[in-house]
Amino acid sequence: MTRASLVVATALMGLAAGLFAAFSYAVMPGLRRLDDASFVQAMRAVNAAILNPVFAVVFVGAGAATAVALGLGWHADARPWIVAGAVLYVVGAFLVTGTVNVPLNDALDTGADGAAQLRDAFEQRWVVFNHLRSVLTTAAFVCLLVGLADQ
Repeated sequence: MTRASLVVATALMGLAAGLFAAFSYAVMPGLRRLDDASFVQAMRAVNAAILNPVFAVVFVGAGAATAVALGLGWHADARPWIVAGAVLYVVGAFLVTGTVNVPLNDALDTGADGAAQLRDAFEQRWVVFNHLRSVLTTAAFVCLLVGLADQ
């Protein structure tokens, strides 16, 4: 394995984990302080703003770079850590995001109910699953760090 591939994977994984964690400890607690209409408006704005090239590189790149590092280092001592990191990222980022957070975002973005109903259907579940993906992607980041130390 080239060490560089694992360094890139680890850096992208750290950025992805940091993004999800920042929503857990700063963004959502801040938005919780808003009234219902402002909360819905703010989340809709965040949902639109986050779909950008930098987010795409971080979100997809963390998984792709980890797969590349794993492929290049299949026989390396770090392999178990990279596999663990990849699995945690796939579950935490792709599976949770795709099956829970994105559908909730879509429902919030297209919902026609009042702000209080939209918020009630969205906030608690979104936050709980964001905490889950924060923990899982942070664990993935730690696995890659350990794998990097094994190099």
